[in-house]
Amino acid sequence: MLTRLLSGDFPRSRLLALLLLAMLLALALVPFLFPGVKALNVAAKILVFVVLVASYDLLLGYTGIVSFAHTMFFGIGAYGIAIASTRLEPGWPAVGAGIAVALLVSFVLALAIGLFSLRVRAIFFSMITLAVAAAFQTLASQLSEFTGGEDGLTFKVPEVLSPGFEWSETPFLGVTLDGRLLCYYLLFAAALLLLLAMLRIVNSPFGRVLQAIRENEFRAEAIGYRVVLYRTTSSILSALFATLAGAMLALWLRYNGPDTSLSFEVMLDVLLIVVIGGMGTIYGAAIGASLFLVAQSYLQDLLKLASDAASAWPWLAALLSPDRWLLWLGLLFVLSVYYFPTGVVGRLRALRSRP
Repeated sequence: MLTRLLSGDFPRSRLLALLLLAMLLALALVPFLFPGVKALNVAAKILVFVVLVASYDLLLGYTGIVSFAHTMFFGIGAYGIAIASTRLEPGWPAVGAGIAVALLVSFVLALAIGLFSLRVRAIFFSMITLAVAAAFQTLASQLSEFTGGEDGLTFKVPEVLSPGFEWSETPFLGVTLDGRLLCYYLLFAAALLLLLAMLRIVNSPFGRVLQAIRENEFRAEAIGYRVVLYRTTSSILSALFATLAGAMLALWLRYNGPDTSLSFEVMLDVLLIVVIGGMGTIYGAAIGASLFLVAQSYLQDLLKLASDAASAWPWLAALLSPDRWLLWLGLLFVLSVYYFPTGVVGRLRALRSRP
């Protein structure tokens, strides 16, 4: 049963398995273990980024394609929910219509980019995707009638997912059972199912061909595989999963704007998480997203505590100031790349393989 569920792709490291299990339990129990708005928001963002980063790793880590247009599909999913919920009566039909139209738009755009651009090699393809993403972000900012422009769109979600909906008047373990909690567990179930689906894809014969193309494209083509077709299919699948991640984000925030889902900063975060977790490992997306977002969200709080504790040494207190959190985040990233060149997952698996 477990073999089928994980598509035969086991962690292959006891420490990694324990880490993944602890992360799964923590995310499942966050509302009860860490009550509070901030902890729940961080956990929801982790769930969204696990899907987004895993979808990008399907493209980069398994196929060897470097694309900077991934957040475009992420934004399409978020805007699909936002536009449908503002144009139609808020409810499940609007959510379903928004997701369906967003998936269709992402499919057409990914197919177009794949057919016209994937024949271009290396850096030239990356530049094309960067230009397409920048053009789409500009378009989203200017079409204010549809997208809300720079201000974005605020919308209503189905009533059962709204904070004002309480499906039990009696709190459970001190936690109010409302629509916000139900929305969180909807994201949790969606992230888990999508992650398992991507595990199935990369461990299928199709996924093995993608890895062969990544290792040696010319050899894969020489033995009969239509490389452009496989690369295009990989791009489309990656785009569709990113679109679903965008829809998850919109449902949680009940808002979407250009800076929320289309910003190049989101793309940089995705790249950093892929490197931290480990390229070519779906598990790396989960580990990397958790580590990066927890550090990003709580590093300022930790630095404030450290700065207060070091108040006797003014120079040290100034160095540990919360205002310098980006400096320390960058330092942590450099150290992670130095000590984990193949990512956390790659490092843990390498430790297990040592005699």
